[in-house]
Amino acid sequence: MADLGTHIAAPSQIAGDAPSRRRLPPAERERQIVDGAIRYFAEVGFEGQTRELARRLGITQPLLFRYFPTKDDLIDRVYEEVYLSRWKDEWPEGLKDRALPLEERLVRYYEDYGAAIFDYEWVRIFMFSGLKGEPINRRYLEIVREKILCVICAELRHDLGLSPPSELPISKEEIDLYWSLQGSIFYVGVREWAYQEPAPDELSVYIRRTVRTFLGGVEPVLRELLQAGKPS
Repeated sequence: MADLGTHIAAPSQIAGDAPSRRRLPPAERERQIVDGAIRYFAEVGFEGQTRELARRLGITQPLLFRYFPTKDDLIDRVYEEVYLSRWKDEWPEGLKDRALPLEERLVRYYEDYGAAIFDYEWVRIFMFSGLKGEPINRRYLEIVREKILCVICAELRHDLGLSPPSELPISKEEIDLYWSLQGSIFYVGVREWAYQEPAPDELSVYIRRTVRTFLGGVEPVLRELLQAGKPS
């Protein structure tokens, strides 16, 4: 992918011979386990066994459980590292900055968002989580819905001179409009890291075209939804 800076390349192989075990300080050992778990789950999904993870890390399973008593504890830590640590609180605030046209705000957000999430580990863990029924992606998507999509909803209504959410609550059908935009951007990562299909050569151009297409077609549908949702 171009234009958004470097992103994490496909993971180094961790399936080879396990390294010889050596004593590490607790913080360093925990970091080793977390980093190895991220690579491992991105490669094989959450069906992967902690016994195999320990073998690849060159440690015993009891030592792994000393740091993470259950597999769920380890998955929760992976969620914090891969998803929460990359979240930026300035994203919602940037979307509310009406000093810029809405198109520019959306493009700026999705460029920065793409730079944060478009890598092998983020995309594959997210997809494996959904397939396995793990709560990781549901928890993350709820954050996206509340902190991003509801903000886009309010800003688009303002841009079009429509009723604010404080006067007319946001419906599920309206949120679905914004999921279509979010999903169009996310699908770039799915193409590359799940389907092994090349991403657009110029991702910034793709993002701008996608945002412009969305804004160009959403207005009549949004007006229809809001009209249907008004009290009689």
